[in-house]
Amino acid sequence: MSQNLKETYHGKKIDNANILNVDAAIKKLNGSPVVIVTGVTGQDGSLMVDYLLKNTNYQIFGGVRRLSVFNHKNINHINDERFSLVNFDLTDSHTISRIVEKLKPSYFINFAAQSFVGSSWDFPRQTFETNCLSVLDILESIRLYANSCRVYQAGSSEEFGNVSYTPQDENHPLKPRSPYGASKSSARQLIKVYRDSYNMYAVQGWLFNHEGTRRGEEFVSRKISKNIAIIQKAIKENLEFKTLKLGNIHAKRDWSDAEDFIDGVWRMLNQEKYNKNFKEIKDYVLSSGELHTVSEFVEEGFKIAGINGRWINNTPEIPENEKFIEEKTNKVLVEIDPKFYRPAEVDLLLGDSKSAQEELGWKKTTGFKDLVKKMVENDILEIK
Repeated sequence: MSQNLKETYHGKKIDNANILNVDAAIKKLNGSPVVIVTGVTGQDGSLMVDYLLKNTNYQIFGGVRRLSVFNHKNINHINDERFSLVNFDLTDSHTISRIVEKLKPSYFINFAAQSFVGSSWDFPRQTFETNCLSVLDILESIRLYANSCRVYQAGSSEEFGNVSYTPQDENHPLKPRSPYGASKSSARQLIKVYRDSYNMYAVQGWLFNHEGTRRGEEFVSRKISKNIAIIQKAIKENLEFKTLKLGNIHAKRDWSDAEDFIDGVWRMLNQEKYNKNFKEIKDYVLSSGELHTVSEFVEEGFKIAGINGRWINNTPEIPENEKFIEEKTNKVLVEIDPKFYRPAEVDLLLGDSKSAQEELGWKKTTGFKDLVKKMVENDILEIK
């Protein structure tokens, strides 16, 4: 059975007929404040919908593109009349304008993006059109038709890029090293321009690496956890398996649970409520404050799966020779493939979220090992 026939939404099969156009969306307005969330089929967007349904009485419209093949796994579980899918394409300025003009949202939360850093070198123009020019269209539409709307634009630690100091806080200069990072940095400048020029409530948080069970499989964290589950199953059944291939395993990142960050985003959108000393709208860093390498993620993941392994030829000077092997059999579990190297690597990103903790009362609840455990165990269950 094809993927789109398996998926349901409000108890019905998901197809384009379930995705409202602007006129149909207007008919669903019930007088409650409206929130538009883009990227709802992704990790952050779907988690934000869950958060809003649990913590507010708002009416939520999730923006999705019309597609012939659906990938709505992250929202299959939602069965609430306050949530509706609406036809929305970030690259269509007319669609953005009509949606904002007709729905008059109280909040516009933009998680939609070309969010894979590695692909941004292959599709630099598409990355900028999706991640930056669309933000200009969103801001201009809100300025014209819903000036009191509060805007959240998803930012990234990749904006810091070639870091000047560690840990990185809100005062760190923007020094991106990828088209993705540059697109997010450009969007940030637009957010600031519209905030300063038109007194709009517009913020862009610096969200350091945040992962979870809804993370796309093209991201390294989910790629690792999914392949560990596949390898574990093959070992148990005495079957052959494909070696997991990775790029720079020595890259150091600040990993957090995406679910923790959603609460932080909402606090950024309501700063006067959470900050008793609130004076002006600010952008904030959200991070764990812990540094771990990709190789540590690999080690911890295999340990959780009950597979004892070790790195051999673990020398950063000749990374292509490095391998992670199973202790008992010496079978190669992980090896390095140069095709996954980036043209310009960001070696270290470590966030300082002190301001968000002290001023907004935000805090993380899940540590690195618990995050890896959560992801690996979830993929093991899915494989079964």
